[in-house]
Amino acid sequence: MTACANQSAIQAAVQEHNVSSRLQWKLWLYTNFDCNLSCSYCVAESSPSAARRGLGLENVRRLVDEALDLGFQRVFFTGGEPFILSEIYDMLAYASARMPTTVLTNAMLLRGQRLDKLCAIANQNLSFQVSLDGGRPEHHDAYRGNGSWLKAVEGIRRLKAEGFRVLISSTETPANTAFLDELHVFRRSLGIPDEDHFVRPLARRGFSQEGIEVGVNTLIPEVTVTINGVYWHPVVSPSDTDMLVSKQIFPLANAVRAIEQQVAAVENQANMARTEFT
Repeated sequence: MTACANQSAIQAAVQEHNVSSRLQWKLWLYTNFDCNLSCSYCVAESSPSAARRGLGLENVRRLVDEALDLGFQRVFFTGGEPFILSEIYDMLAYASARMPTTVLTNAMLLRGQRLDKLCAIANQNLSFQVSLDGGRPEHHDAYRGNGSWLKAVEGIRRLKAEGFRVLISSTETPANTAFLDELHVFRRSLGIPDEDHFVRPLARRGFSQEGIEVGVNTLIPEVTVTINGVYWHPVVSPSDTDMLVSKQIFPLANAVRAIEQQVAAVENQANMARTEFT
C-alpha cells in the first residue's frame, strides 16, 4: 500500500468512527517494559531484565495524531519505567503540545539531567502520576523493594519544587491496608490534594499471585497500545492474550471499533457491571 493510500484508509476509518460515550476518553501507551524496579505485584511483568518491547517515537507520534482525530481527550504514558528511555522527552513534548498528557513513573530517576530535560519541555498539559503505597517505607517497600519509598518521595518533592502537577496512585496491599489514613495524611503533607490521589486494589495479573480477578468482562475499556498490539485495558502483561483486541496497531480506529462492538454485544447482559481500575 502506498503512503497516500494508507493515509486515505486512516481518514476513512476516522470518518466512519469517532470515540463514543461507551469508551473512556483515555489512550494508554506502553512505551517500554523494562524497569529499574522489580515490584512483586507488577501486572506488566516489568523488571530490569524484562525485554524492552519499545513502542518507539514515530509510532507514538502517529498514535497521538490518530487519537486526536478520533476524539480522544487525554493520553497516558506507562511502562516499565518510561524514564529509562532517552526518547521519552520527545514523546512527551509531542503529545503534551497537542493534548493533556500524563506519564506514570516511580520517580526514582527524576534528578540531574533527566529533571533538566523535563523542565525544558514543561507545560500546562504535562503531569506525572507517581506510585506511592504508604506513608512509611515499610508499607511501600514490601512490594517494591528496599529503599524505593525514600527515592520515590524525593522524586515527588523534586517534581513539585519545579512546579509540575503530581498525582499519586496507590495499590492497596496486605502491608498497607490498615494504614491508608496515614498514607492520606502523608500525601497531603507533600502538597497533593485528595482529587489527585487514586487507590486501587491488587489485581491478580502479571507477577501478582494475589488480588482480584480482572478482565474484559469486569473492566471499563481503556484503549491501550503496546508494540505487540492494541488491548482492552492497561492492566495487562506481554504474556496476556485475553485482552488483546488487535495485533495491528494502525489504523487505531479499527481497534476502537472492535472494542465498541464488543461492549455493545454484552452491555444488555445482567450482572455486567464494570469498574474503572486506573
